[in-house]
Amino acid sequence: MSVIYRKVKSEDNPFLAKVIRNTIEEFGAPRTGTVYSDESTDHLFELFEVPKSILWVAEVEGKPVGCCGIFPTEGLEKGYCELVKFYISSAVRGKGIGKELMLRSINAANEMGYKNVYLESLPHFSKAIAMYEESGFKTLDTQLGNSGHSSCNVWMVKKIG
Repeated sequence: MSVIYRKVKSEDNPFLAKVIRNTIEEFGAPRTGTVYSDESTDHLFELFEVPKSILWVAEVEGKPVGCCGIFPTEGLEKGYCELVKFYISSAVRGKGIGKELMLRSINAANEMGYKNVYLESLPHFSKAIAMYEESGFKTLDTQLGNSGHSSCNVWMVKKIG
């Protein structure tokens, strides 16, 4: 399987929105208070035109199969960004694509001058949480910033740079 890693394009929007929502449905995660109900989920290309943000896309056979990026989420302290929109199609999970997307995002955060990468998740995504822990993320007791994702109750941070 040949995988291309690239920055998000406008034509990716419907494919990525579907990957994100399908994943949330597959794992039985909440639809409200998560990215599932965010209007921006349908407009990821436009969302990631914000300075000091990037969304990486994994493409297989010409179709986006996953994404992960960093974003300067409102309310985060200086030097912090958030690891966001990390979703992989069930058809390609377990092949290292997610880890590569995450590493590219963390490297981009470092290149952009961030010192800490924060993330929010849910217990439903236990395999992803285990991968975050293996990658050096530490669990926090409280939410940082203002993502608007009130249902997320797993918060983690990794020092970089």
